[in-house]
Amino acid sequence: MQQGSGSETEVTWEDQQNINKFGRLNTRFHELEDEIKVAKETSENLEDAENELILTDEETIRFQIGEVFAHVSKEEVESRLESMKEVTSKNLEKLEEEKESILAQMAELKKILYGKFKDSINLEED
Repeated sequence: MQQGSGSETEVTWEDQQNINKFGRLNTRFHELEDEIKVAKETSENLEDAENELILTDEETIRFQIGEVFAHVSKEEVESRLESMKEVTSKNLEKLEEEKESILAQMAELKKILYGKFKDSINLEED
């Protein structure tokens, strides 16, 4: 099948490996975007919970642990929310770093593949 410039370029085993790697990276990139979205929502929810906690007068708060609610002191809830925020923040940072790494690898593979196949290959999202 001839496309683009009208000349057919042979696909070597190495080229196929690069195309497959690009596909795996692209899939992981989309998974990361979803994970980042969930982590940001979790961070916002924890922030909202912390703000609501500031507004309450009660000393004992119902705090969800697993699937049950337990009566926990306000100070303990504040401490738990803070540690949960730290964990979420570190997780979000790790996900963002992985996303940047994947984007860099994908850009390098695009350069290699477009260099060889020119417009006979499409690596762009629609």
